[in-house]
Amino acid sequence: MLRYLTAGESHGPQLSAIVEGLPAGLKISAEIINKDLIRRQGGYGRGGRMQIEKDAVEILSGVRWGTTIGSPVTLAIKNRDWENWNEKMSAREESRDDSIRVTRSRPGHADLAGVMKYNQKDVRNILERSSARETAIRVAVGALAKSFLAEFGIAVYGYVSELGGIVAVRPDVSLAALQELIATSEFYTFDASAENRMKALVDNAREGGDSVGGIVEVTVTNAPVGLGSHVQWDRKIDARLAMAVMSIQAFKGVEIGMGFEAARRPGSQVHDEIYYDSVRLTQGERLGYYRKTNNAGGIEGGITNGEDIVIRAAMKPIPTLYKPLMSVDIASRESVEATVERSDVCAVPAATVVAESVVAIEIVNAFLEKFGGDSIAEIHRNYEAYLEYLKEI
Repeated sequence: MLRYLTAGESHGPQLSAIVEGLPAGLKISAEIINKDLIRRQGGYGRGGRMQIEKDAVEILSGVRWGTTIGSPVTLAIKNRDWENWNEKMSAREESRDDSIRVTRSRPGHADLAGVMKYNQKDVRNILERSSARETAIRVAVGALAKSFLAEFGIAVYGYVSELGGIVAVRPDVSLAALQELIATSEFYTFDASAENRMKALVDNAREGGDSVGGIVEVTVTNAPVGLGSHVQWDRKIDARLAMAVMSIQAFKGVEIGMGFEAARRPGSQVHDEIYYDSVRLTQGERLGYYRKTNNAGGIEGGITNGEDIVIRAAMKPIPTLYKPLMSVDIASRESVEATVERSDVCAVPAATVVAESVVAIEIVNAFLEKFGGDSIAEIHRNYEAYLEYLKEI
């Protein structure tokens, strides 16, 4: 299995991750990882922190001459802003300065619940780790996962489908053309008309000291039948994907395929009818079975069914507001305005990259469970034998 842990604070020296379970023989480069880190820093509505940081990954273990060697991979991203915080966030006891304590919690953030849970007197001890800055290192791990999936022809891509109630209409174009539209959009979307309205919405929110949320969608193409399982609750691939996406800071809801709309329709308009055509096998398709619709989002009974996997997730507006809401000072218990930290007005486009990353990690995890081996070559043999077996069913 693929396992990883992240560490680091928003204004600490660096963010780190240790990734265990990547097989030997996988081509890895910092340049590929950095492309996704750049995408995460982009998108319309980002704040001043992104002007300071220029995220770049360091690969510290597990890779030799551009190829994994089977041992744990260690990744690190330096925080450029650390030079301005090395006393405020120092690990040394003699650097303690209680005059800089943060005592005003922000509604919608982990601040108050965190200080109560961990018996803290300084909100900064909570907000530093709960910050979405942590997602930078998860994107780096996700880039490793995407490199693995690319070995087997599996791709993961995301986009903004809705922002602040403005819905982007998906054009009827090829996948390549769609991805080009997303890549050239400031909102990582594909509807120019909607994008103009999104931009105006974010600008208005910025002027009013407010923030904007939205909905991101992630699609996995060319995933095989059989990832995940129906036999135990924690092996269901849709449950694992939902958990991974909900773990992203500020995400409050997840749908697979048709999602909540399935509850509003009769079964005849929900379930994807199944067909079979042996000619498909002679045309390079992996299966004779197919569906004309994909309301299930590529997953049935906790198992991938060979169709595209489609996940949709809702991101709430960022809780740091430049026109702050009312809160309570934990030191005096007096009513005050919430603290203001440097933040974004809208991070929904950037969140698509994070969502892609955590989805890719879970797909790799399920893929290794089914086809696992100690090297890429061994996994290729296992996978190709399985694909041949599927043609006989």
